[in-house]
Amino acid sequence: MFVEVNGLLLNTVSFGSGSTTMLAHGGWVANWELWQQPMELLSDQWRCVSYDHRGAGLSVVPIEQITLQGCVDDVIGVMDALRIERCIVAGESLGAPIVISALLRHPERFEGLVIVDGVPPSTKAKQAGEAPQSGASKERPDYDTVVATFVDRCIPEPESEHLRRWGREILMRAGGEAAFRMTATATTDPLPPVDLSRINVPTLVMHGSADVIVPPELGRQVADEIPDAKFLLIEGAGDVPTITRPLEVVEAIRARFGR
Repeated sequence: MFVEVNGLLLNTVSFGSGSTTMLAHGGWVANWELWQQPMELLSDQWRCVSYDHRGAGLSVVPIEQITLQGCVDDVIGVMDALRIERCIVAGESLGAPIVISALLRHPERFEGLVIVDGVPPSTKAKQAGEAPQSGASKERPDYDTVVATFVDRCIPEPESEHLRRWGREILMRAGGEAAFRMTATATTDPLPPVDLSRINVPTLVMHGSADVIVPPELGRQVADEIPDAKFLLIEGAGDVPTITRPLEVVEAIRARFGR
């Protein structure tokens, strides 16, 4: 369902109808499908919501409005549009600094946090986390090639060509202009630093041990800085365990939040 958020039309999806709601945010220009399998599995007891953030999937917006700050604003905007008073918020890779920033700005709206292969704002790792560098506009590489190379790095797991194909299709829906804009804004207009010790909700930090995009030790550091965080290393997983290891992701979420 398309909803109006901050003057833009964003594509949203919702699964299930429980007393617990999880709102999930994808990374770089990956649309809601990044969380499709975990949401399907959780929806027997939870309400699971996601959306195509600015520039991703079907949420086509003016290029100049694709900014990380705009994405932070949209988290609360989507919650208001879908009448979500409080929720557990989840972010994967580039989605992590976005949802962390939203939570610290409006802590009263959140009751839990899930970070998957992500880092907070201001980390020494490139803030885009997963976003390939494009260089100057006149030197931009072919987007098809960027996507193919990037997805291969994100999904190193064996016997996963069907998932790599899915990942390529997800990213190609955004288009090169939106993707390179997201990379550029993460570099030139990053989110301000945050104090992770101010996060006062139960938190789950998950990281693939084979992630070459965001090193696992950064995930451990994030978990160490959040007072009520638990860290899970998913052995053999790459950068997107929500796609490659959805059962393990869901089991960890259920165990952490006891629902």
